[in-house]
Amino acid sequence: MKIVFTAEHDGDLSAFHQLGELLVEGWALGKPKLSAGQLIELAHDAEVLVTSYDEVTDAVMAACPRLQVIACTRANPVNIDTQAAQARGIRVLYTPGRNADAAAELTLGLMLSLARHIPQSHAALKRGEFTQADNAAAATQQGLRRDVVWDVSPESPYEVFKGSELRNKTLGLVGYGNIGRRVARIARAFGMAVLVVDPFVAAEDINEPGLQKTTLEALFREADIVSLHLSSGPHSDGLVNAALLNSMKPGALLINTSRAAVVDEAALIDALRHGPLGGAALDVYHREPLWRDHPFVIEFDNVIITPHIAGATRESIAKHTAMIAADLQRYVAGEPLLYQWR
Repeated sequence: MKIVFTAEHDGDLSAFHQLGELLVEGWALGKPKLSAGQLIELAHDAEVLVTSYDEVTDAVMAACPRLQVIACTRANPVNIDTQAAQARGIRVLYTPGRNADAAAELTLGLMLSLARHIPQSHAALKRGEFTQADNAAAATQQGLRRDVVWDVSPESPYEVFKGSELRNKTLGLVGYGNIGRRVARIARAFGMAVLVVDPFVAAEDINEPGLQKTTLEALFREADIVSLHLSSGPHSDGLVNAALLNSMKPGALLINTSRAAVVDEAALIDALRHGPLGGAALDVYHREPLWRDHPFVIEFDNVIITPHIAGATRESIAKHTAMIAADLQRYVAGEPLLYQWR
């Protein structure tokens, strides 16, 4: 069996070598997706194709007649024409939950950063604010340094960066899948109450202490922090609109580490300028990379932005490598597949 591997991996491909001939195209930051012609050149005689972002169309499949399995190392094989694969009898594998821990942890990191102004205080010190010239002689004369006692003037960092604790706050989760559930568990450990909206999860399945299913409108009205964990689609794109954003508590925070399309961007910018929002943390954007003169970049001190890195951990790569290897071993052994897209 020939396996063509164009996805990112953790360096340990021994399990794939044991399955047959392995051709690794390699993966690197900034490398463009392979064209249809390049994919066909690599996989025209392969039984298995493992990819992350390369578009596997019906035409590619037609030109690779020996293909039996196409594996996508993502939570949704959006780069694969799954209907065409099904029609051709080709199995499609994917890796649900492989970066759920990573995305949940980044979400909590952004939550803490918003609540405690961590990036802003770091940047201020790096700019030389709230610092003093080094005076080693004076320090020696004084002996042990004492803790600084800031005044309570508006210019004091104690006032400028005064934040809020997460304990006893209400977190609203829009989406209660692999990532949302993990965020809920961590939030509960911080002593937060959690409201949940997910039409695919029954109220009786949200039965942990401190969790409550509610409506979308009530969640936005009542939550101190709203975190979005939705996939993009006809029923979710534009879901977070001006009406919901303007119904939030004064000073409430919004976090989006899922998909940019679920938020009306113009409405979000307006709510940050004129509405109740106290801040936002965003990892996804309607256009990526984010352009340099975007309002999120140049206008708002209360908006924390990261470059779509929610799933960017070494562990996520190791998980998807292992998940695909294990399912290919099952396929060869004739056993049921755990990660087949249906």
